Amino acid sequence: MASAGVPSGFVGKPPRALPLTSLAANLLRPVLSALLLSPRWCANPSAWFADLVALHAAAAACCPKSLCEAAALSSGATTVQVPRRHRNKARNGQAIRCAMATGKEQGAISTANSGDQTKGGLRGKLNKVVLAYSGGLDTSVIVPWLRENYGCEVVCFTADVGQGAIELEGLEKKAKASGACQLVVKDLKEEFVSEYIYPCLRAGAVYERKYLLGTSMARPVIAKAMVDVAKEVGADAVAHGCTGKGNDQVRFELTFYALNPELKVVAPWREWDITGREDAIEYAKKHNVPVPVSKKSIYSRDRNLWHLSHEGDILEDPANEPKEDMYMMSVAPENAPSEPEYLEIGIVAGVPVSINGRDLSPASLLAELNEIGGKHGIGRIDMVENRLVGMKSRGVYETPGGTIMAAAVRELEALTLDRETMQWKDIVALKYAELVYAGLWFHPLRQGFDALMEKLTATTTGSVTLKLYKGSVNVASRKSPYSLYREDISSFENGEIYNQADAEGFIRLYGLPTRVRAMLEKGL
Repeated sequence: MASAGVPSGFVGKPPRALPLTSLAANLLRPVLSALLLSPRWCANPSAWFADLVALHAAAAACCPKSLCEAAALSSGATTVQVPRRHRNKARNGQAIRCAMATGKEQGAISTANSGDQTKGGLRGKLNKVVLAYSGGLDTSVIVPWLRENYGCEVVCFTADVGQGAIELEGLEKKAKASGACQLVVKDLKEEFVSEYIYPCLRAGAVYERKYLLGTSMARPVIAKAMVDVAKEVGADAVAHGCTGKGNDQVRFELTFYALNPELKVVAPWREWDITGREDAIEYAKKHNVPVPVSKKSIYSRDRNLWHLSHEGDILEDPANEPKEDMYMMSVAPENAPSEPEYLEIGIVAGVPVSINGRDLSPASLLAELNEIGGKHGIGRIDMVENRLVGMKSRGVYETPGGTIMAAAVRELEALTLDRETMQWKDIVALKYAELVYAGLWFHPLRQGFDALMEKLTATTTGSVTLKLYKGSVNVASRKSPYSLYREDISSFENGEIYNQADAEGFIRLYGLPTRVRAMLEKGL
């Protein structure tokens, strides 16, 4: 049953709140008390989760202004205006491609019922919104929806995180046709691998025993770039196309709040009346937006340089085996080459730097390992995971290069880490993975863990030779100048350093608690 003062449609307890300081808790407490009986929550109990995410994030950032804005929206108040930010130059060293729609082209796009943009839209007024844009049906429809409902200009943003050239083709034309005023494309592949994948790899972060965090790592690098673009173009809001049932909405929005809590966040899937593909196509036709012509996949997929995920259709029943034609990055292990392939992976301070003696950039190295691993059927994972929003989901992941990297680093650590360090590293890795999965990339705890992992793996340098064969990755050899393995000590032959007779005294002392308990039980 719902607790007293909680909307009737709200059953059970809300998810555990984000970590809050005492100041943040004091900011949040009176707001939540007032909102429990707000018209929005009483009329629409399902809205509580989205509102709590925004409220907790604003409070965690100790930003009263963002908290007041989130509270105003939750209680049904008019949209709070955010001052227009100044334009700024793009950061150096990052590939940027922009496309501007001319006034004539913009005029050719129908914006029926959108009203005068200077007066606002059906849901309020925003000046300019940066939209995470893929060029697919959903994000193509979001562009006119934003203009109609918020009376704003829309800047489409696409991050190249290694999803492939096919997905980047024709984006400029699609964005203009949807009514966007500008398209910005940034190449984030090297940043993605070096600043997001490698820290997770070094930490040994794996979520729920299997998941190598492919999507979880990609969302913060994309969201961070969106915040940068919002500053560059003078936008006062950001938007994404994540559904209200998944993890990605949280990952995007917690990054927005952490980096610029003044930005308004628009999540159309939590606001509009569109419920599926047919509704989206109808909306597109009504607003003269060309519907992307492509074969609709029966699976929901997310691809980047680290992995490819598959969800939906027959996978929604955990009893069903995935079909072979679903896989795109790897061959079936039984169809892999009959001869094994050996790879030497060079590692410095816990991250890979070379393949067979050839130094490569992080993105290039991962791309090459994807090709090699996919050829041998490496890196297929089928798992049922616990989503952050409370439900279980089933997904199939292809991570060929990442699986090879993780195996190499793990095997080298066997040489360079002592027992206590390895055990504590494994303990911290579990929490590290949870933080990344939950969208808390920019949380101080993850950043602190990162500093710890850098220290612990400072001597994890050397090389590992792996044997790839029909879906398996096995270690063939490992070597490191910082190896703690000593053959003269480990040998069964007697040596000067280790005297086997010393073991008797060690066992007596180490086993004393066990001996004392047994004596008590026997009355000795």
